[in-house]
Amino acid sequence: MTSPHPTPYPEPFFTPDPHVAAHSRIADFARWAAQHRGAHGIQDPTDYRALHQWSVTDLEGFWEAVWEYFAIDATTGYERVLDEETMPGARWFPGATLNYAHHALRNLQPDAPAITALDETGACYEITGQELRSRVASVAATLRDLGVGQGDRVVGYLPNTPHAVIAFLATASLGAVWSVCGQDYAPAAVGDRFAQLEPTVLITADGYRFNGTAHDRRAASLELARALPTLKATVRVEHVRLAWPEGGHPAPAVSWEDAATRTEDLSFAPMPFDHPLWVVFSSGTTGLPKGIVHGHGGVLLEHFKILGLHTDLGLGDRLLWYTTTHWMMWNLVVSTLLTGATTCTYDGSPAPAARPDILWELAARHKVTVFGTSPQYLLAMSKLDIDPSARDLSAIRVIGSTGSALPASAYPWVRDHVGAGVQLASTSGGTDIVSAFAGSAPTSPVWAGELSAPNLGVALAAYDERGTPVLDQVGELVVTRPMPSMPLYFWNDPDGSRYRDAYFGAYPGVWRHGDWITLTSHGSVIVHGRSDATLNRNGVRLGSVDIHDVVERLPEITEALIIGTEEPDGGYWMPLFVVLTDGVVLDDSLREKIRDAIRAGASPRHVPDEILGVPALPHTKTGKKLEVPVKRLLQGVPAEQVLNPAAVDNPDLIAYFARLGAERNKRSTHHARRQPGDDRPRDSTRP
Repeated sequence: MTSPHPTPYPEPFFTPDPHVAAHSRIADFARWAAQHRGAHGIQDPTDYRALHQWSVTDLEGFWEAVWEYFAIDATTGYERVLDEETMPGARWFPGATLNYAHHALRNLQPDAPAITALDETGACYEITGQELRSRVASVAATLRDLGVGQGDRVVGYLPNTPHAVIAFLATASLGAVWSVCGQDYAPAAVGDRFAQLEPTVLITADGYRFNGTAHDRRAASLELARALPTLKATVRVEHVRLAWPEGGHPAPAVSWEDAATRTEDLSFAPMPFDHPLWVVFSSGTTGLPKGIVHGHGGVLLEHFKILGLHTDLGLGDRLLWYTTTHWMMWNLVVSTLLTGATTCTYDGSPAPAARPDILWELAARHKVTVFGTSPQYLLAMSKLDIDPSARDLSAIRVIGSTGSALPASAYPWVRDHVGAGVQLASTSGGTDIVSAFAGSAPTSPVWAGELSAPNLGVALAAYDERGTPVLDQVGELVVTRPMPSMPLYFWNDPDGSRYRDAYFGAYPGVWRHGDWITLTSHGSVIVHGRSDATLNRNGVRLGSVDIHDVVERLPEITEALIIGTEEPDGGYWMPLFVVLTDGVVLDDSLREKIRDAIRAGASPRHVPDEILGVPALPHTKTGKKLEVPVKRLLQGVPAEQVLNPAAVDNPDLIAYFARLGAERNKRSTHHARRQPGDDRPRDSTRP
């Protein structure tokens, strides 16, 4: 597979200030590891590549260093760091007992804000470290009184507010298992997830805010409760100040006010290192969503590493990362507390119509130091001509971006409209590991359109079709050595077969994630998109992200999706679907402009056969484009066999692509196909 990335590689877009790099926590860790753990090869603590090399060659030494550097407080010690290095099945720190919630609360300043609660109206309230500890103790006591014990499941149907953070920490303190879902999911879709867990308690809110509207979810909460026959109680939150009706609940109902305002002592049940902490669910586009189980210890170490070292969070920092509770980024947002920094929750649209720059306004007002978002948000800000620099954003030192590959065009916009000294840290990971495989660090340079480097402790490689590691070539993203936050198991997968098939079917003993990447000679990582959505024209393969990057730079285009699909007659059809900026018409002139941009910026072999305007594109609830499901729909597979509409942000769009696929397949034996690689324009066909 070829890469459209130019060679030789350009100079770094951003180089860390040497003074800042030398005084970062990751540099301090490197010095500490060299002195106390015998980390070989680290002559300069700001040499990220040397530190990473040590972290993946001396895997046990590295993770033991993370344990000691962050002073993990275990009730009982571990027997060894890694017992049998196998994937799947690696056992980390056997014998150790600890509790995630204890570590999340121990570093907070009593009188400083631990959580800053924000919403799209600009409203704010703060919860100090002492107040957070008191509320967690109270809710934990309430859950205990409701019969929740070690291993029981507590679930939340909640927006991104402090209620979700408190409920999770209270659950974890007891050794119970947590799972949460946002309220934009329909009750049936949430039930598909939570019913698998057989939960004891449901914690649910009366509603959430989005784009100027308070959405009433009281009836939806009741419907969900009725779908969970194992419930012993429901805890009801009045977030948007709607009165809960009396009666009607299948289990006793407790108000949040009563649950969270008791005076109780805070305690933590010591859990084995690999005891389940939470269950996070896959998007569930096909079949029942997979419940991915992570453990107390693995999450603790991984999140100390990524937030304490890669993100450089500590006392005095504030993190604001736009997320919903059902996206794994919410889990990372909560883990901000591990470092003693303040975490900001946000309830609302990232860009409400009335105040599309609200997140920048809040970041300026609250002196946010780490601002997290998605590529789509940054591109939208550019196209809306929003200038964040009109506000005082001098506190921001890092902008994190994840969810998809960040195009190179976003980098100059951040420099020019946020600040030249701001590090733009693109990351790539997944719900599977509830963290990142690659990203950035205070000691790593940044190349536009690239991730700075593999993360510490991640033995990342790109495999060609023979399973051989390649450099400066596109290959499958694989991880060749275990990570502590890899799933313990999938829920309801007693023999582990679903887990093995998901990650280890292609290369036994090696994690295959399903992305195309390039590892470059200068140490960076380029993400090209899902490997199962690869464009393969006449044997020349290209990642869809490389096309999307080029097309979405055009001011006329809001979003793009290209699909390459094999057809029944042996042909290969590659349409490009585009969402147009308001007021723009998709005429022949714009189509040719798009084709020219792809020829010049990506590949003349991968100019689309047709360019079709659509009102919107379907995504998962966490904003990922549904490339593979759309491909299957275009191949004529019935929609009910392709995906679950409840997992899609706009289910009405599924009918469009299903109808287009059906019509294409009916005509496939009657219409001549153009030759692969011929980029002559064709007339657009619309269903």
